[in-house]
Order: sequence, then C-alpha cells, then structure tokens
Amino acid sequence: MSTSRSVMAPEVILRGAAVHFQRHSTLDMDLLARELAISRATLYRAVGSRDRLLGMVFGTISRWIFQLARDEVRPVCGPDGVLAVTRAYVKLLDQAVQLRTFMQEDPQIAARVLFTPAGDVMRRSVQEQTATFREAGIGGDDLEDRAFLYVRLVESVLFSELLGTGQVSLAGAEGALRALLRE
Repeated sequence: MSTSRSVMAPEVILRGAAVHFQRHSTLDMDLLARELAISRATLYRAVGSRDRLLGMVFGTISRWIFQLARDEVRPVCGPDGVLAVTRAYVKLLDQAVQLRTFMQEDPQIAARVLFTPAGDVMRRSVQEQTATFREAGIGGDDLEDRAFLYVRLVESVLFSELLGTGQVSLAGAEGALRALLRE
C-alpha cells in the first residue's frame, strides 16, 4: 500500500499568507501553518523559506497596487504616462499600512526580501515595469536594463528609510527617471 503526501496548492498558501499578513503586518510561520491546518514542515516544504513566502506576498501586494495605478492612468502613453503610473503607484503604496508597519518592525528582513534574490521581488518588479514601458511605446534593445534602473530609483524613493538615507522625494528623482525613458 502506497501513501501519497499531498502538499497544499501554492495559490492556497499564498492567499492564506496574504490574509495573515493583512491581519498581523508580519508572517508568523507557526501561526500561519495552524491557520492553514497544515504542519510547519509541510508549509516550509511547499514554500521553501519565510523570505520566499514574504517575497511572494510583497509581490502580490505590489502587483495589485501597480495594476490599480496603471488602471488609474490608462491609456499609458509615452514617458509622461509612465511617470503618471509611477506617481499613482507611490501614492497607493504609501497607503499600504501593513507593509509600512512590517518595514518599521523588521527592517533587516524587509530589506533582504525586497532588495535581494531571497524574495524574488526585484525580478517581478522589473518585468512589470518593462511591460509598462512597452505599453507606453517606449522601446529599445536595453529596455530591461532601463526598467531595472527605473525600479531601483523608485525603490530609493519608496524605501529610503530601509536604505539608511533621509526622505527622498519622487519629484526629486523624476529627472533621473525621465532620462531612463528616452529612446
């Protein structure tokens, strides 16, 4: 008699983790496992690590907010359209209380998840930004490189406190952002 071990579907775990994060402004893996009615070992087997799951949650929040910003600006045309999406995104992300709370309470973990491959947030953000560039009619062979730099500049504004700098304004960064949008 063979027994098969079923692992909860990743989308179910992600949905549960997102709800957990909304409630607690953090991700307690023991509590999350209990909420999902699975063992802690099963949870880790399914997601790999807390950092990876946090990255998936942050990525989900970011994609949702980015889509709201894009919808607010549609149609996204040219550099002005891309900058309008960025302004809307920054405004909406500033209202993400749970993410802000997490960054204040666990700045080292937040920085690791947001800025390193551990959370895989950067790769997904660059993909979203590249798609927005294309939608706006911005092209070029180096589009992904420019999207990477664009995302890093926006992160410098959004997460300046994690980077150990004073407040950086989006208006102050717009010249550099606009330079990345030129053909």
